[in-house]
Amino acid sequence: MRRAAALAFIPLLAVAALAGCGSSSSSKPAAAASPDTYKSVTVTGAFGKAPTVTIPKVAASGPLYTKTLIQGTGAKVTSTEGLMGNVVAYDWSGKTSKIVGTSYSPGLFISGQVLPSLEKALVGQNVGSRVLAVIPPADGLGSNGTQEGIGANDTLVFVVDMTSTFNTTGVSGTQTSDGGGALPTVTPAKAGSTAGPTLTINTKATPPKTLQVKTLIKGTGAVVKKGAEIAVQYNGYIWRTGKSFQSSWTDGQGAFTTAIGVGQTIPGWDTGLVGQTVGSRVLLVIPPADGYGTSGNSQAGITGTDTLAFVVDILATT
Repeated sequence: MRRAAALAFIPLLAVAALAGCGSSSSSKPAAAASPDTYKSVTVTGAFGKAPTVTIPKVAASGPLYTKTLIQGTGAKVTSTEGLMGNVVAYDWSGKTSKIVGTSYSPGLFISGQVLPSLEKALVGQNVGSRVLAVIPPADGLGSNGTQEGIGANDTLVFVVDMTSTFNTTGVSGTQTSDGGGALPTVTPAKAGSTAGPTLTINTKATPPKTLQVKTLIKGTGAVVKKGAEIAVQYNGYIWRTGKSFQSSWTDGQGAFTTAIGVGQTIPGWDTGLVGQTVGSRVLLVIPPADGYGTSGNSQAGITGTDTLAFVVDILATT
């Protein structure tokens, strides 16, 4: 299930460490310091509205630059929370700049799944703030190559309106159902555990032939819409073996983000999660045609005839 998490327009990429520069000969004159042009970026407009960003038509240069443009009055964002915000991003290359994407769009920011430099700019800020982050290549994509037409030596410019936070560990509330019957039984995690809920599957029983969707906890948050970005925690099982093949609660990668309803994930997720509400826990039983099809997923041990079962906690949606 897991794919590279998206931060609005910029896919997550780890930043390679840069080798230190050797000392220069004392006989050579010191190189002139590059002017700091990052501080010349200006942003105008109201919070929650698409900002007007003016990037000077000069070569981008300077250290990582962050500025709180509008001071919010909400709670400070911590590194253990997810953040929802409207974001616009620019690629600043040489003396030119271009927007990456086409509109001012909401994004989901999860610790460890955004550029560390951007995370640094946002953690500790108050909800309701507008933050500017101008990120040099070494703190951005760097030597990892290009994404979305962004060069390895390009500067990134972000403007983020921080609208709300969310819990990334799972949903709260008491299950009104544990599934059961012809479906797998869902057991919530024990108090204090970070392992998430588990499934018990009767592997001798014939799995359902059609997609089964059962809401175990009904959340009171926003409705998940087709094309939205969602953040979830999930545990996925193979019916045939009764064993988990992947769990975001335990795989060390944290909450999973994906666009939903548009083919970015398996069809059973697209159908079963659109229309659910944030804060919900959902049981999905997915036949092969709505899962990985006849080709299966050999890397995960899934054959072309395997039925899958998932318990999914919906944490946030754009």
